Order: sequence, then C-alpha cells, then structure tokens
Amino acid sequence: QVQLVESGGGLVQPGGSLRLSCAASGFTFRMFAMSWYRQAPGKERELVAAITRTAFLTKYADSVKGRFTISRDNAENTAYLQMNNLKPEDTAVYYCNAEGPTDTIYTYHAPGGSQYWGQGTQVTVSS
Repeated sequence: QVQLVESGGGLVQPGGSLRLSCAASGFTFRMFAMSWYRQAPGKERELVAAITRTAFLTKYADSVKGRFTISRDNAENTAYLQMNNLKPEDTAVYYCNAEGPTDTIYTYHAPGGSQYWGQGTQVTVSS
C-alpha cells in the first residue's frame, strides 16, 4: 500500500522556520522524483519545490527561492522541506508528491508512470 505521510506543519510567527517531512512507503522511493505543493484557501494548488531522484537537480517557485530548501534521504525514504523566513503568504496546506519511476536522474517527471499524494499538513504563518 502506497503511503506518503507529511508532518511538521503548524503555527509559526513571521520570520520563523519549519521543517516538513514526507515519509514514503509502498513504492521504490529512490526511483521517484519528489515535490512539495501548497494550496491556500481560494487558490489553486501550486508547485513549491521539486527534487530529482538522486537530488542531482532541484527547482523552486520564485516566491520561495532563497528561503526554502528541498532535500531527500533515500536510505530513510523521506523527503524534506526546510522553510525559513516564513511569511504570512506562505500560509497553506502543504502536500507531498511522488512521481515515477523516472528514467534518468535529470528529470522531475515520469510520463506514463505513477503519481502519489500525501494527505497534506497545515502551515500557518501569523503573529
């Protein structure tokens, strides 16, 4: 059974930090690209950050560049999102996404492959 379980969300003041974790099971984690998305109330889900299967490449939304860092530990089947200098506009439900298996270490996508989602974790940035 495939599972992606996010944790680490919560309430934080502006300028604070949080570290989200995404624990994966039920598939070959090291063969999948991982991403974090977020969805704020009344808005569409948007890509926050992505990382290829060996962490060779990463990419970020312009709004979080320099503040957020995506990483992964293939030995622990876990992906992370370190969020620093949080702003009220970062308030959203954050979702973990896995896509694969990917053909190379250079791609974030797997046409014809599988895509899995976690249940989401709430991040609220407020004073």
